[in-house]
Amino acid sequence: MPLSVIGQFVLLASLWGSSFLFMSLGAVEFGPVATAGMRVGLAMVFLLPFLLRPAVRFSLMASPRPILFVGLLNSALPFVFFGYAVLHIPTGLTGIINATAPLTGAFVAWLWLKESPGFWRSIGLAIGFVGVSLLVLGKSGVDASGQVTTAFNASAFLAMAAGLGATLCYGIAASFTRKKLGHVHPQAMAVGSHIGASIALVVPTILFWPSVWPSQQAWTAIGAVALLSSAIAYILFFRIIAQVGPSKALTVTFLVPVFALLYGAVFLNEVITAWMLMCGAVILMGTALSMGLVRKS
Repeated sequence: MPLSVIGQFVLLASLWGSSFLFMSLGAVEFGPVATAGMRVGLAMVFLLPFLLRPAVRFSLMASPRPILFVGLLNSALPFVFFGYAVLHIPTGLTGIINATAPLTGAFVAWLWLKESPGFWRSIGLAIGFVGVSLLVLGKSGVDASGQVTTAFNASAFLAMAAGLGATLCYGIAASFTRKKLGHVHPQAMAVGSHIGASIALVVPTILFWPSVWPSQQAWTAIGAVALLSSAIAYILFFRIIAQVGPSKALTVTFLVPVFALLYGAVFLNEVITAWMLMCGAVILMGTALSMGLVRKS
């Protein structure tokens, strides 16, 4: 991989890793639903100029309904789920859970598209499942800063379930896209999906708008997650896909938790435990196998 692409790769991981930090800072005052609504709405505004390109505009107009539906699965619901998660568990832990997205994607493709994962990918799915199970069971007694509590923490357990629900949405969206929208221009997918997500969340955002006007810090966090972690990150992701292909581009998943853990520790004083790191390593090992990135020689 050329050095220029590696630099873009690391930048993309840092942008996506920062999304959990920004969501945490925004969701505290906006709440999960309004945070997600503002994120996709602002990102949509940033991405709309792509429609000035005829190829992007015509591609979106050719399949508007399924593209808008993907926005519900790939942005609206996951962002609400992660917005809830970051309120109850550390952002670094949320980043680790997000790393299971390729696992759920492979599992959904297996069930829906009948894409047999083969022996080693099946082993990867099993390893990833074990890693997630250990993470959830071992971290159901933590608070939002990562401190271990003495009793079962139902909010933390539900937050981790919400995070896994978000990755399941990603997996369903990926299979739906491959089955129905393989011909669509990538930038049309980016713009159209954010339009769909914005439409889906506009009413919930109004209904769940905070009673107290959010602070400047919260607004800045929302603007940052929309511009940096959504709009610019999407543009960069599609650029990397064009240069090295989708399979290699997806390996950015391995770096995202690293940045999420780092940002949480530096800016939010979150605790990084050995258990989190161990489970994260198991999940990433399973992910590598399930994606076919590691093969028996």
